[in-house]
Amino acid sequence: MNDSAKAQPRSADGIAAPLRHATFRRIWIASLLSNVGSLIQGVGAAWAMTQMTSSADKVALVQTALLLPVMLISIPAGAIADMYDRRIVALVSLGVALAGATGLTVAAWLGLATPNVLLVLCFVVGSGMALMGPAWQSSVSEQVPLEAHLPAAIALNGISYNIARSVGPAIGGVVVASAGAVAAFALNTLLYLPLMAALFLWKRARAPSRLPPERLSRAMISGVRYISNSPSIKVVLLRTLVTGVGGGAITALMPLVVRDVLHGDAQTYGIMLGAFGVGAVVGALNIAEIRRRMSGEAAVRACALAMGAAMAAVALSRQPLLTAAALVLAGAVWMLTWAVFNIGVQLSAPRWVTGRSLAAYQAASSGGIAVGSWAWGNLTDAAGVETALLVSAALMLASTLIGHWLPMPRVGARGEEPELLADPEVRLALTGRSGPLVVEIEYRIAQENARAFYNVMQDVQVSRQRNGAYGWSIARDIADPELWTERYHFPTWFDYLRWRNRPTQSERALERRAVHFHIGPAPVRVRRMLERPFGSVRWTDDSPEQARSEMSPKTTNAATAANARSWRLRLTK
Repeated sequence: MNDSAKAQPRSADGIAAPLRHATFRRIWIASLLSNVGSLIQGVGAAWAMTQMTSSADKVALVQTALLLPVMLISIPAGAIADMYDRRIVALVSLGVALAGATGLTVAAWLGLATPNVLLVLCFVVGSGMALMGPAWQSSVSEQVPLEAHLPAAIALNGISYNIARSVGPAIGGVVVASAGAVAAFALNTLLYLPLMAALFLWKRARAPSRLPPERLSRAMISGVRYISNSPSIKVVLLRTLVTGVGGGAITALMPLVVRDVLHGDAQTYGIMLGAFGVGAVVGALNIAEIRRRMSGEAAVRACALAMGAAMAAVALSRQPLLTAAALVLAGAVWMLTWAVFNIGVQLSAPRWVTGRSLAAYQAASSGGIAVGSWAWGNLTDAAGVETALLVSAALMLASTLIGHWLPMPRVGARGEEPELLADPEVRLALTGRSGPLVVEIEYRIAQENARAFYNVMQDVQVSRQRNGAYGWSIARDIADPELWTERYHFPTWFDYLRWRNRPTQSERALERRAVHFHIGPAPVRVRRMLERPFGSVRWTDDSPEQARSEMSPKTTNAATAANARSWRLRLTK
């Protein structure tokens, strides 16, 4: 959260501002229809499961099947979103979800929808949406050209889902009650098509990269490395996971609340979910005001307290009107909580790793809800739905204590764009796969500044590792105490070139702080070296060729870039 709390723009310049951009507006409207369809399908699947089995854990597993894929494939999905055209990724992902929805419709129409078939096809739909999520969310900044409109655009995407939540379940309840689950599944399939058309028509401007994309495995490692070295993102992810596990009972057990506590039907179920969605819309519309008035930690604590109280009311109420009122409150604070987490992640991550950071956020949120849903379903089988909801409410109230040890970080502007640097001049012909590469930087530091320099270098270490370096170390010469040597590694030459242009402006400023300690007439000395294992260099023409021979002809930066196509590592005499 931005605790400096500059006033957020309102009305046309506030939450509605991103809708002035035609691309965002068109895709947003199509996504609204898609969200309505998804929720209609969810109502149909959940209610169909209650008709096929009386097992509470099977009913709760419907939500698990839809959300578990997010936890399982979010990291590779985030890497794919950062590596390739996000529009194409979103189209392919939506195609997978459409295939699952179509299969569900056909299975229900032919009478083949057993509990296991229902769960499998829900898992397929969830997998498509999980693959789409990081590409979809990280492309918001491309649909909205003004950086100032990004928080509002993030909030509008949440509003889209929750407007759908306010009407979709009610529509789903009516459709299921009047025409059966097969009609709900068919309607969802049709409502995916406008979003596919909007994405197809989006003329995404993509700046060409002079370097090829990372391999998927390395891109995933880069994302994990960035997140593991970003304390602010780690705190948000942990708080997200705890909230998902603790609060997931409210939606996972809602069919059972309607059936066993309120003794309602499918239409009552749709109305209850609609009340939750109305509250979520109210919460989303007030995100800017909450961010202006409250810190991130205060907002999350207040929402957790209100959520716990609302869940207790749902557990104890026997009146649909009282339950609906409690669900309006629960929906509002639920939406606000997730908006705080989502904005915190998006504004903390630079563009090159936004998809992977959002994937980690989605894995934490959906994984927490999925695991929590399974746990609450089993507890319901053992102790009843009222007890499960009261335990969940108690956990939400207790979650406020986490803030004493892991407070929500302060977040200002989105991760700043890096300062682009030219490639270093080299005199050795390198391929993109040449490596490992070692970088050594020598500093001369006055002895009275040694402690201050060392403290700054601890922050430099985190920055370098976050952006792709490994094996970082700092050493002090025992014969010359003023001489310090920083050392770190990269797997390949391309990895090093990518790393050079990843640090943000604030990280560059941190590096300059370290260099500021340097004394002496000569500047800081930087060495870039290619590690060569024993036997990899052919010294004479008649030597047995144990590895490709090399020499050291002069190469320019242009030649280095050209080698991205097809380079071979040579060393000739």
